[in-house]
Amino acid sequence: MTILVSIKIHDGIVMAADSASSFASGMVYHHARKIRNIVEGVPVGVMVAGSGGIGTESIDTLLKDLRVRLRGEDPEYPDWKLDIAHYTVEQVAARIQKFLHGEKVRAYAGTVRAQIRLCGYSAGASLAEAWDVFLDTAEARPPSCAQAQNDFGPRWAGETEALDRLVLGLPGRFEELAGTAGLAPDAVRHLRACLAPGLYELVFLEAMPLGDAAALARYLVEVTMGFVRFSIARPKTIGGPIEIAAITKHEGFHWLEHG
Repeated sequence: MTILVSIKIHDGIVMAADSASSFASGMVYHHARKIRNIVEGVPVGVMVAGSGGIGTESIDTLLKDLRVRLRGEDPEYPDWKLDIAHYTVEQVAARIQKFLHGEKVRAYAGTVRAQIRLCGYSAGASLAEAWDVFLDTAEARPPSCAQAQNDFGPRWAGETEALDRLVLGLPGRFEELAGTAGLAPDAVRHLRACLAPGLYELVFLEAMPLGDAAALARYLVEVTMGFVRFSIARPKTIGGPIEIAAITKHEGFHWLEHG
């Protein structure tokens, strides 16, 4: 499991993640790299939660393979070269989905469950955006927009329970648990809609400085790490050093904390 956090503000977007990598055997390592710049010089980063590989190939290595294509250095795929002047983050997400799902997941007989979050700027854009690619079904589904350019604040993925409770004020199993109390599904959804605005804890301002957004991202990762560490019922699959990167309009992708 993983905790991924992104904080989107006016000045850019911050990405943070733990570095634990767990296996079915119960072994957990603590130096996995979950944040990457998809192509050097392009202000788009990726974070990975879930399965760390497809068969014998790690997703980290596969993303580096894709980088070669996007730089136009693979003679077998000349049309994959990224047009630096006209690309969109959505188009990059579609390339990732086509490569990882279309070429790798379909050729693999095992199970893959991964979420890849892209954060960054489309060519010529003034504001960042975020997109998700899911590798968890037999049939490919198109990338989904996690944050449009005019949408701001924190987003998280992977082990979400701690931050669901802290920021949203509701556990991830709220609808399931409310249903056990005898409420009909429509009533549960109505109750959630009524409660959510009052329970939401505002922890950001769109105009907050990048350094404070980075501090918030680190805090949210640390909260999740502590929650998992002390929870009796949860597997200890989050931990290790925290990596933090930022993407801004003029500086592009750059590391703030890099293990």
